[in-house]
Amino acid sequence: MTPEEIERAVEEGMPQTVEDLRRLVAIPSVAFPGHSEAPVLEAAALVERLLRAAGLPHVRQIPIEGSFPAVFAEAPAPDGAPTVLLYAHYDVQPSGDLALWRTPPFEPTVADGIMYGRGAADDKSGVITHVAALRAFNGRFPVGVKVIIEGQEEYAGERLEAFVEANPDLLRADAMVIADVGNPEVGDPAITTSLRGMAAFTVEVRTLAEAVHSGAFGGAAPDALAALMRMLTALHDDQGNVRVPGLEPGTFPGAALGDEEFRALAGVLDGVSLVGDGSLADRLWASYAITVTGLDVPTVTGAINAVQAVARARVTIRIPASGDARQALNDVTAFLEKVAPWGVKVSFGDFVSGSGFQIEPGGPAMNAAERALERAFGRAPRQVGQGGSIPLVAALARQFPKAEILLYGAEDDGASIHAPNERVVLEELRRTITTEALFLADYGGWHGAA
Repeated sequence: MTPEEIERAVEEGMPQTVEDLRRLVAIPSVAFPGHSEAPVLEAAALVERLLRAAGLPHVRQIPIEGSFPAVFAEAPAPDGAPTVLLYAHYDVQPSGDLALWRTPPFEPTVADGIMYGRGAADDKSGVITHVAALRAFNGRFPVGVKVIIEGQEEYAGERLEAFVEANPDLLRADAMVIADVGNPEVGDPAITTSLRGMAAFTVEVRTLAEAVHSGAFGGAAPDALAALMRMLTALHDDQGNVRVPGLEPGTFPGAALGDEEFRALAGVLDGVSLVGDGSLADRLWASYAITVTGLDVPTVTGAINAVQAVARARVTIRIPASGDARQALNDVTAFLEKVAPWGVKVSFGDFVSGSGFQIEPGGPAMNAAERALERAFGRAPRQVGQGGSIPLVAALARQFPKAEILLYGAEDDGASIHAPNERVVLEELRRTITTEALFLADYGGWHGAA
């Protein structure tokens, strides 16, 4: 197919593409504990049907130990052509506070060329990018195709890593496309060359056998919540820099958004300062970040006059590509133990970790992807980092060191992923699908082996 034929096929297929995305977003496939498993399995079944309809001859669900099934599909490579692995995930983050959503999170709504709904961007847009790009070829693919769509990336993505290590031949490919990132802004094409890793844990502080009356005992009885707050605030200095020994800041060679653009995207209130030192690119893509993502303490509405006996927090660490996730866990937990006041009892649990990733540019797949992005978006792409983590990427890099790994997608920094009112711009989705189809055709002209 010529580039013009590919572009026309993608454009003509957009009504079906939007409907496919709507059907997928309507399924509340939250793979977190405490949520129904049925919708997650329903989403897996729909992904399986969509891949079959895209022309792939071999499609099946694969059990993943301790997780939800992955959907795997493949088509053989034409003689002399390379093979490309396409990745995305069909599970989504919980919706959170429904009162903050302008439209129901699992009733996808299209307005002014934008689809709103949980997972519309992260990462059901990635699933649909693969489906629609493949559909453009009517079953006559220019490369060998393998597709793996994960079912629990948002909660326990590291569980797919063990599967990758145990089944290398199943996923072996010359190039691998991870459609779970996006552009800094709509219409600003980018390839992600750096991913931060991630680690998380729960810290618990105990001080008393049980909560006691704050009037009778307050002032002498050690408050578990007060102790935990002192420990957590010690993680950063007054400027907001991480102050844990061993977690040193890094530098990123490119540029991020300007401060004002970042403030607008993040919704930083007037008069509130950004935190940390160094450039935005350094802070967002090449340095450690520590965030308290949850607290188990009495709510304000349920508060009673008591000194707390126990308090818990969930802590997340973002780790630069050059860092070690397990070492960062050790550094942070050791620091919290060191700064714990009053001899309180501290324990840690529910650990997760995933490594970061740094891409090496200049290979044939990267070059083909850059050409495809430039044609689809009408401007040359740039290389950016991502502060988020994709646990599978580092595992693929370790398992297949000669394969080129490419990261792009239909998300953008304003897509509100993991937040209320998540959305994807449908024109951005069309351009991303066009990019992928053009890339597959271009890369199919390269005859080599990884």
